[in-house]
Amino acid sequence: MTSTYEKIAAQTLGSATATVTFSSIAGTYTDLILVTADIINTTNVLGMYIQFNSDTGSNYSRTFMEGNGSSASSSRSSNQTSMMLGRSYGGDRTMNIFQIQNYSNSTTNKTVLCRYGSAGSSSAVGAAVGLWRSTSAITSIVVGLESGANMSAGCSFTLYGIKAE
Repeated sequence: MTSTYEKIAAQTLGSATATVTFSSIAGTYTDLILVTADIINTTNVLGMYIQFNSDTGSNYSRTFMEGNGSSASSSRSSNQTSMMLGRSYGGDRTMNIFQIQNYSNSTTNKTVLCRYGSAGSSSAVGAAVGLWRSTSAITSIVVGLESGANMSAGCSFTLYGIKAE
């Protein structure tokens, strides 16, 4: 059996905005892949979060680790209102890849793997794993930055479905 990426939706921001939403996601794929290419007009490093199905309850957990060549860090948090997995390095182009596993399965909680990195002045790479404690099939995804910060015009977001063949 082979798997194929199929583009479901893509958005490129025409102006600064706080969140990006993908909705009406069909349950016809095995997994989802969300790829972000962003830059923010600040020097801050901000966490990038995702939420599913408008769930703002304390149903999310995450563990992450990251390094920049001279230091490393890690953290874990539970009972959060969003899954803070990715990063946005202010002033630098940052790539985040979220792999949302078994998103349409209605008998298991949902696991997300994330890899991110930036090669600019704030160069760093990281990996994270998150858990959404819900057996609901995922039909919508909201992406945003911590503290309500805006993502800049030109940021792009592409959602793929992995279709088993």
